[in-house]
This record gives sequence, C-alpha cells and structure tokens, in this order.
Amino acid sequence: MAIESDILRSKLKHFFGFDSFKGDQEQVITHLIEGGDAFVLMPTGGGKSLCYQLPALVMEGTAIVISPLIALMKNQVDAIRGFVSAGDGCIAHFLNSSLSKAQIQEVREDLLSGRTKLLYVAPESLTKEDNISLLRELKISFYAIDEAHCISDWGHDFRPEYRRIRDMVEQLGRAPIIALTATATPKVQSDILKNLNIPGAKIFKSSFNRPNLYYEVRDKVDAEKNIIKFIKQNAGKSGIIYCLSRKKVEELANLLNMNGIAARPYHAGLDAKTRMDNQDAFLMEQVNVIVATIAFGMGIDKPDVRFVIHYDIPKSIESYYQETGRAGRDGQEGRCITYYSYKDIQKLEKFMQSKMISEQEIGKQLLAEVVAYAESSQCRRKLLLNYFGEEYSEENCGCCDNCVNPRPVFDGRKEMCMVIELIKSLPEKFKIEHLANILAGVTNSTINTYHHDKLAAFGSGNNHSVKFWCTVIHQGLLLHLLDKEIETYGLISVTAKGMIFASNPYELKLVEDREFSMGTDEEEDEEAAAATAAMRSGGGGGDPVLLSILKDLRRDMAKRLKLQPWIIFTDPSLVDMSIQFPVSMEDLKNCQGVGDGKAKKFGQEFLTVIKNYVEENDIIRPDDFVVKTAPNKSANKVFIIQSIDRQIALEDIADMKGLDMDKLMSEIEIIVSSGTKLNLNYYIQQNVDDDVVDEIYSYFRDEAESDSLADALKDLEDEYDEMEIRLVRIKFLCEIAS
Repeated sequence: MAIESDILRSKLKHFFGFDSFKGDQEQVITHLIEGGDAFVLMPTGGGKSLCYQLPALVMEGTAIVISPLIALMKNQVDAIRGFVSAGDGCIAHFLNSSLSKAQIQEVREDLLSGRTKLLYVAPESLTKEDNISLLRELKISFYAIDEAHCISDWGHDFRPEYRRIRDMVEQLGRAPIIALTATATPKVQSDILKNLNIPGAKIFKSSFNRPNLYYEVRDKVDAEKNIIKFIKQNAGKSGIIYCLSRKKVEELANLLNMNGIAARPYHAGLDAKTRMDNQDAFLMEQVNVIVATIAFGMGIDKPDVRFVIHYDIPKSIESYYQETGRAGRDGQEGRCITYYSYKDIQKLEKFMQSKMISEQEIGKQLLAEVVAYAESSQCRRKLLLNYFGEEYSEENCGCCDNCVNPRPVFDGRKEMCMVIELIKSLPEKFKIEHLANILAGVTNSTINTYHHDKLAAFGSGNNHSVKFWCTVIHQGLLLHLLDKEIETYGLISVTAKGMIFASNPYELKLVEDREFSMGTDEEEDEEAAAATAAMRSGGGGGDPVLLSILKDLRRDMAKRLKLQPWIIFTDPSLVDMSIQFPVSMEDLKNCQGVGDGKAKKFGQEFLTVIKNYVEENDIIRPDDFVVKTAPNKSANKVFIIQSIDRQIALEDIADMKGLDMDKLMSEIEIIVSSGTKLNLNYYIQQNVDDDVVDEIYSYFRDEAESDSLADALKDLEDEYDEMEIRLVRIKFLCEIAS
C-alpha cells in the first residue's frame, strides 16, 4: 500500500488537528504503510504514538499495539477516542484483565465487525488461548511494540514476557512490526532488533537532546523541606515526584497534603480504581502533584508537567532519562531535580543481592553509571547524550546545575596518561574501580588475586583518592579516549584516539567530582534521628544574637520557676528557634525537641521575645522551611502506648511483643523523648518504694544538668537499681520536662 504525502497530511489534520508532522513522523508512517519493519527511537514528547496511530487509522485491518501497562492503555485509548469521531467508524479498544465479561464481549464484537482499528494488549494477554483464537480471525495491519526497551535485560524496565512477543507474532500471522522506545543505549537497540527478529528494520533515530529541560542533582539533606519549598515557589505548576518504595510514596504524599499541597499517591499496591482515580485527578488538574513509583508515567500524555523530582536516585540512566522526559513535553519549561546520597546507593545494592549473579552484574553496572552521573561535575546534558551514543559538541549547555555553576578545572593530561599506560600494560581488561584502586594503591582480594600490587603503577597515584581516579576515567570515556564494553559489564579499553593522545599529550581540562553526604537512613529510630539532629543543631548556624537572648530568658525563667534550665528548653531547641524564628505555638512545636506540652507550659514568653526581635530587625522568616509532620509511630509503639493507657504491667507488654525489658524500656524512652506523655504511675507505685521515687525525682529536678540517662546512671547507679532510675526519669520527663 502506498499513500501520497498530501493525503497523509490531510488525514493528520482530519484526525489529530495538526497541520504538519514533527521530526521523522512522516517518514516512519510512510515506511510502515508501505509494509516495512521499523525501529523508532524518539525521546518522550517527540510524538511516538502518532507513528502507529495514524497508519492504523488509514490502513486496512486492525493494528495490534503491545503495551506494558493497563493505565497506559486506558490513557492511550481515551486519547485516540478524543481525536477520532464516531462518524469515522474507527474504534480503539484495549484488551486486558481489567475488563468485565460484558466489556470483553463488546471488544470482541467490534473486532470481528472490522470497526476496531487499534487494539491495545498487554504481552501477557497474547498468550491466552481465547485471545489467540480471536486475533487469528482478524486481518492484522501491523504490530506496534510500545516501550520496546522492556525487551532487553539491559533496559531499565526489563519484562520477561516481552521476550515472547516474536513467538506470538508468528502464531498470529506475520505483518509489519514497528518497535518504539524513548530510551535505548546501543546495546539495548541491538537486543530489541535481535529479539524481534527484524534485523532489516529501518531505524529512525531522533536526537535525545531535550534543550528545554534543566537537570540538577541535589544533596539529599532535608529533602522533604526542600521539596515543599520548591513546590510552593512553583505554585500552580504540575509535577511528578518519583520514589522507589510504596511506603515512601504514601508518606511523602501525606506530608505534602499536610503542608497545603494537593497531592495524590500512585503505586501498584493501591487498588485499580484508586490508581485510576488518582491518575485522572492529575491529568484533569484536580491536583497538581502526583507522588509515584516508576509504575506511573509510561505514555501518560500530559504535556505541561513542569517538574519531575526524584526523591530517590533511579536504578539506571535509562530510567532517569525516561522519567525526567515527562517534564516539558510541550517544549516549555521543565525542571528535573534529583536527590542523591550514598546511602540510597547502598540500599539499591543490597536489594540486588537476592537476584541471580548475571542480573546482579547488570544491575551493578547500570547503578555505577548513575553514581558517575550524579557525582560528576561535567555538563549533565553531555553525559546523558554520551550514554545514548550521541555527541554533544557544546562546552556549556547553560541548562544544568554543573554548567550554571561550573567547578574549577585542572589540566589532567598527566593523570590521563597514567590511566592509559596502566590499561595498556595489563594483559586483561578491568572495570573502572579496579583500575582506580591500582593507581591509588588500595589493596583488596581482587588486587591480590591478580598480583596487581606488584605492578609499577600500583600506588603511583596515591596522592589522589580512588574517587578522583574514577573521575578521570569517566571523563576519559566522555572524551572517547577510553571505551567501555557493556557486554562484558563495563570493562575498560583504550581507543585509537586515546593511543594518539598518549603518544602526544595535549592540554586536557578535567573537573573534580562533587562530594555528597551519606544521607539519612529512613529505618533509623527516632532516638538516633534526634541525636543526629541535635549534633547538627549544636553546630550553630542560627542568629547568634537571638540565641544569646533566648539563653538569658531561659536562665531567668529557670531561676523564677526553680527548675534546671534544660528542663525548660534544651540547647538544640534554642538553636532551632534562632534558625526558624517561630512566632506562633504551631511554629514553636515544629522546633526540635518542643512538644505540645512544653510549648504550652514554657513557650509564650519565648514567642514574645522572638516576635519582637523579628519585627525590630526586619527579619524575613523562613516560613516555607517549616514543615508540618505527622507523628512517626511504628505498630510496636502504638501498641505500647495503648497498653500503658490500659495500665497493663510492663512485663506483660514485653511478653506480648516478644521484647526483653531493656528493649521495652528503650522503646518507652524513645516515645517520651518524641513528646508523647505516658503515665507509668500505676506500675511505679507497685514496683518502686515511695522514698526511692522521691529521691531520684529530686535528683532530676535539682541536680541533673540534662536529661541524659547515661549521666543519671553514672551518678546514681551505686545507690539505686537501673530500672528504678529509668522509670522515675520517665515519670519526671512526662510530668515536668515535657
């Protein structure tokens, strides 16, 4: 079948309302209509869907579109039905497990009548006998494999069922095949063509460059506050926030809503109706923010997403590119912000340990690319395009954090020559980290196995760290002086260009990578988190004049009330006040170590002083940094609180939860330190003499310089039992110091 260009353009206008094609769309469509196989590599927003939707509408028969997600199918079908009027006699359907028997029958009737031009199916649906029998009765115009990167185990969203597509095509009857994806490295491209058995397919490859997207990697410190501030500064704009776990999706969505930002969660753990409702609310602009796992977004046609935030670092550069590509599909502004910490990488590495060795190797290699990207000070656009085999010639893109705030450069010709000479001297190839360890002089089991600690190059660069040498090697890859073999999990070799450089070195401008913090462990308990926050706050950073005033006020109040100063507010609490400038009770309760009881008991005088100070000095308060948080109580803690309210003996509570008494007391102390009051009088009266209670209580009220349990045990353990001290300390904290 052939079709003239002007007819094709009139159909484009008729069905979709566009006057002209974008990029390679017309060439792809013409090739497919003429019966050719095609491989389309086109970035998100480039118009991939049109490449199979329009030919399906003008060709005889039904196009089978194989798509990975039910949500994606519904979105695509809704979109095509919006373009095509009922009068055209063309219908789009999807066939998957979400349909009722009545709906399946309707789809069947429309297919057999010949009215259905586009049928979206999941690859799993192709294997069902009923569906195979039905589809064999149809005239199939062509097969479209959407999100084709799912075929490759080197792809970011590998799905084993995609490997069976070619077999299903053979069963149903051969027709032209068009494979489409927005992200595929040369290795993944090869896998797709090989697995679908379309080696002669014409390849249509658009540039991966999205010039309207701004790329940025931020240190994962106070990420939630940072995100809330950013969204409030961009009020009214649509955005997607990606998290790796369902739990984090729920927590972050709740946190945003608590802080006045309308957000919905989306993950596979929600029932289908809730997922669909939340997706529709985002698409229909009932909410501006969706917090999601990677299950959300594939093929979602929302052109005005203004920001994509990765709360957790993605597992691969392809995932990152695919997900950030959902921003600015209309060619307008798109901010792509990623939060990065070493601890997130350690978690991802830990998750890999349960996989097969080959999968672990692939996963580690993909993750190493992510680390290199995140920590690099090179142009992020250049790094991304290089990963996908595309050259970017500009020195400064002007639209990423590294180009907007460039780091100092150094002449790295000597260091690059050291790397090249080392690689040339080795009879075998090795990965980046191994080469870096040799140059830095770091011994480990692999170094010892190969006797590389005996090499002349071993330790020749020990004036630099392993990380520094990894940086040099990564930049050698960008400059094409070195090459990395993906097939062999990232082994490094020297290119012809690298050989020329080594024989006649020239100035090489390199930059050192950025340093990032470890990040916080979300699994750490409240006590450890409070200790970390206290250490951070103890370092200052607030208004020193206000801090001095607050300490004077605390000292005067302590004298007046005849209390130790720490009982009123601890030093970390005062430091936080000097940073946050609270002027209301709600503000004050957001400061570290200030619970509801303590705020009401001691807070008003502090608020008055702070408010006057703010007004007198024209201080702009960081309102958007004050984040409302929900109490974080695990199931254990809730059970303990409820049991103490019911006056159940502590030994019985410990038995019911499988804890020893020491662990139970630690849990109770954590609960109390977070501001929750517990009444243990019923248990103390039965187990501790009244005079012992009075004496320990007096110690905390009159002698203790802080609420430190360690200090109390040191001062009192010779006279009293540890359990007695801990129980009375909890009583004191709940009655006086909270």
